[in-house]
Amino acid sequence: MKVLEHIKNAEGQTLFSLEIIPPLKGDSIDNLFHHIEPLMEFKPPFIDVTYHREEFVYKKRENGLLEKRSIRKRPGTVGICAAIKNRFNVDTVPHIICGGFTKEETENALIDLHFLGIDNVLVLRGDPIKSEQKFTPEKNGHHYATDLLQQVSNINKGVYLDGELQNHHPTNFCVGVAGYPEKHFEAPNLNSDLKYLKMKVELGAEYIVTQLFFDNQKYFDFVKKCRDHGITVPIIPGLKPITVKRHLNILPSTFHIDIPEELANEVEKCKNNEEVKQVGVEWTIHQSKELMKFGVPCLHYYSMGKSDAIYKIGSALF
Repeated sequence: MKVLEHIKNAEGQTLFSLEIIPPLKGDSIDNLFHHIEPLMEFKPPFIDVTYHREEFVYKKRENGLLEKRSIRKRPGTVGICAAIKNRFNVDTVPHIICGGFTKEETENALIDLHFLGIDNVLVLRGDPIKSEQKFTPEKNGHHYATDLLQQVSNINKGVYLDGELQNHHPTNFCVGVAGYPEKHFEAPNLNSDLKYLKMKVELGAEYIVTQLFFDNQKYFDFVKKCRDHGITVPIIPGLKPITVKRHLNILPSTFHIDIPEELANEVEKCKNNEEVKQVGVEWTIHQSKELMKFGVPCLHYYSMGKSDAIYKIGSALF
């Protein structure tokens, strides 16, 4: 079932969903299942699975020269989506990104997902790899999320890259995109960011999932500005509890977000990470209750493959 259908069927009740990352190459999927299992108590209608593009490492040859090699540390997004769907009978939302994909590889991935009965995708540009100062698309790949979204919209209409195909069938993906309450770090300002977000909706995006945030007012303001710009699709807030003290530095630098002074002060007072986790859980519960009162369609938790903190939050809400 599509994300939009789940939201419609909820009839105004706030849903619970989560996002997981694939296990590292060589790891068993059983550990991932172990973390998902307790969260099924909250009846998530869908689970997002991230995609991680390649990284480059340099290996020293016998002659002393360095050889550049491409590796993927977390492969298997399509397979994991199918495995979760089969194991838990829950819909999955694979992330489809520009980086590391050619247009042909994107089309083949979408065809595989369609064959598996997966009818939701979240379309993203993706981040630069660690060795890049700025995002660089794959040769014959997409530079912008809008271009990738156009390809998904085309295949939903039965338009494939090979224009000579006969008896071809359209796919039927429900497409989500990302939104940034504190603006995308590359955008000159929020209004510019919203212009491109509206373009994505016009190209076929049916819902928006936000970047994580810790100040609900920024989400409320973002929703209002979206509506003022004519963006009417559901806007799902993305949340993540702080669980370790180093998150005070990592999260702002990685996601280009602010951490409220009150929250930062409480975390700084903690003597260990168990205390930090408790502060983070309580803050996210408070956020969630306020967002539910606001009437959000769904609370989307970035679990990073760990369930204990998310379970405590879900137990207090659902």
